[in-house]
Amino acid sequence: SILSIPICNCPLFALVCWGAHGRFAQKLLNDLFSNYTNALRPVEDTDYIINVTLQITLSQIIDMDERNQILTTYLWVRQVWMDAFLTWKKEEYDGLDTIRIPSSYVWRPDIVLYNSADDEFSSSMETNVVLRHDGQVMWDQPAITKSSCSVDVAFFPFDLQQCPFTFGSWTHNGNQMDLINALDSADLADFVPNVEWEVLGMPAKKNVILYGCCSDPYPDITFMLHLKRRSSFYIFNLLIPCMMISFLAPLGFYLPADSGEKVSLGVTVLLALTVFQLLVAESMPPSESVPLIGKYYIATMTMVTASTALTIFIMNIHHCGPEAQPVPAWASRLILKHLARICFVQEVGENCLGSSQRKKHVLTQQESDATSAGDAHWEEGAQGRAGQAELRGAGHSRIRPMEWKEDLLVTIDHSEDSGATAEGVESVEGGAKKSPVLEKTACVCHHQEVCNHVEYIAQSYRDQRETQIRVGEWRKVAKVMDRFFMWLFFIMVFIMSILILGKAV
Repeated sequence: SILSIPICNCPLFALVCWGAHGRFAQKLLNDLFSNYTNALRPVEDTDYIINVTLQITLSQIIDMDERNQILTTYLWVRQVWMDAFLTWKKEEYDGLDTIRIPSSYVWRPDIVLYNSADDEFSSSMETNVVLRHDGQVMWDQPAITKSSCSVDVAFFPFDLQQCPFTFGSWTHNGNQMDLINALDSADLADFVPNVEWEVLGMPAKKNVILYGCCSDPYPDITFMLHLKRRSSFYIFNLLIPCMMISFLAPLGFYLPADSGEKVSLGVTVLLALTVFQLLVAESMPPSESVPLIGKYYIATMTMVTASTALTIFIMNIHHCGPEAQPVPAWASRLILKHLARICFVQEVGENCLGSSQRKKHVLTQQESDATSAGDAHWEEGAQGRAGQAELRGAGHSRIRPMEWKEDLLVTIDHSEDSGATAEGVESVEGGAKKSPVLEKTACVCHHQEVCNHVEYIAQSYRDQRETQIRVGEWRKVAKVMDRFFMWLFFIMVFIMSILILGKAV
């Protein structure tokens, strides 16, 4: 036997040595299982408790179905126990220490995943077990498991999830089989990183539960998988577009009221947010817990709805017609003075009334000049009526019409129209004889009627000017309210965005 050791270590005789081990392994297998049964617990006394050491290695997270609350993982499950009937002496089998045989040959603990959600219950592979000479059986079994996981989406997409994996015997109680933790947590050394979930840890805890059906204790080991969602995908695809759309809602107040697009902008933003809300709702489980991003969408949609309603109200104020009442004194003092300064509206209504005020000044000056000129003309006309023009001689039988044209007077020749003649006033100078003269008179036609028309035109102009001023004041109020609500809604959007992004930090 001493000479056989270097011969077996020599590469030339490796096949001979393996052949020798193969014959002893076959003999060992026949000897071990000649009187062995895998239907009973491998203990010498039925009162003995068989201890099963359990170790879990997390290899990969395949899928997390939030809507159905099912977590699919790839695990390596290692179970180690002692079989009292599978022991041998190494010396009797040429130093053979371990053998690997199909797991169906030996007794196996009926350890199952309590919270399994697999509809087939056949996701594990039938692998070999490693059997040692002292009776230790080690069974490494890869398995694709589907476990139920209560998903809490209250802080989606910045949520943390805890998914349990509870392993225990299905039929053996604690007086027959006990479970022992191999490690304080699952082994994560060979974990393949997931693109959506970050694994924070997987601690293990042993529990002993007394069920209502049975008085015996049932031990189990629960591995709690702590997951953190990687939120970058949702930030760039759901949050940032929503924030950009939300900042468009306050800009509806900055649009001119005459553009006709204020309400259309609000409705368009509301429809866009509705589409994003539907995308989030499709991926979330139907529960009473509303996701954080869903709350943000609802708050933003409420804000956009309120801004659209306020826009309609402000447009109604802006388009107040001539029949509108004057702006109340409290509104003029509060809105046009104090609120305008707060909202940085320097010159309220400059676009609406700036040109009108300049036009008002020019028209007033023209009106003043026209009034002065009219008064002078009327005074000259009165003087013409008071003094009667006496023209003598055949060459001055008519007064030319152009002489009174500038004074808006009409010259009438009575001699031609009615044939009437008048006795002229006899000149007292030189005692000359009385001679008939043609009387020419200048008079203002319908003087009172013209004055009434002029007064009516002036009054109409004053009424129109007052109406323009009143309409302009309401437009001032509408502009200040637009600026106030624009800054108010900008602040609201900013605060909501800071709160939602603060959860990511």
